[in-house]
Amino acid sequence: MRRIRTAGMAVLGIVMTLGLVVTSSVPAQAVTRMHIHEIQYNSPGPDNGSNSSLNAEWVQLHNRSASRISLSGWTLRDNCGCGHVYTFHHYTIRAHGYVKIHTGSGTNTQTDRYWGRSWYVWNNDGDRATLKNRVGTVIDRCSYSGGDTSVIC
Repeated sequence: MRRIRTAGMAVLGIVMTLGLVVTSSVPAQAVTRMHIHEIQYNSPGPDNGSNSSLNAEWVQLHNRSASRISLSGWTLRDNCGCGHVYTFHHYTIRAHGYVKIHTGSGTNTQTDRYWGRSWYVWNNDGDRATLKNRVGTVIDRCSYSGGDTSVIC
């Protein structure tokens, strides 16, 4: 670990010596520490479109860092390219925290957010979730091909 830190500091020194300025709109830890933890893509029971059934379909994100991370402006989307995009508004996830984004409607809390959709987002036979930061950089992806009701990413 010490060698990696030393190498990183050497690279930083070279970058500074060359007069280059490297900026990031997202803290480096957010890029490596936020990830899609699990997707419950097939809610239990019949897919009848009820709000309770829609809310049993969700994606859970995990902040693996010891710091809070602002997810304001970040997006979560499926693979269809058909407008299934959830956008976080004024939300900060706690250090080591988890948050579920439910497909249906409900009251947002620290650990549960609601997309407010009237039909399912995640395909039972396969899909891909993509998490992007507020400038559009892909932070994480998770794909599945069905066969169960959920996937740990």
